[in-house]
Amino acid sequence: QVQLIESGGGLVQAGGSLRLSCAASGRTFSNYAMGWFRQAPGKEREFVAGISWSGSSTNYADSVKGRFTISRDNAKSTMYLQMNSLKPEDTAVYYCNAVMISAGNWYLSGAFGSWGQGTQVTVSS
Repeated sequence: QVQLIESGGGLVQAGGSLRLSCAASGRTFSNYAMGWFRQAPGKEREFVAGISWSGSSTNYADSVKGRFTISRDNAKSTMYLQMNSLKPEDTAVYYCNAVMISAGNWYLSGAFGSWGQGTQVTVSS
């Protein structure tokens, strides 16, 4: 059973920055493309950013392009999300999970079967 632990969230003013981390254990991390998702109150969980198993390919939701950067360190079984120029609409609980890439689209793969506890990001205006 894989364990996903997200961390690094917090309260920040608009325009500020945060760096999220996702630590994975229980599976060979480097075998999987990974992604960040977020869920705001009253909204469905949405894809934010993804990275291929090697880190050579990345993808971002239009809403975060140019502001967020995804990266990974397979030796540490950890993925990161650098979030700059944060906006109040970025407020959400952020989660990580495995993704799959098909025909240029990035999806939750379901390979891990469960979610971590997430990390809360709150951006004040």
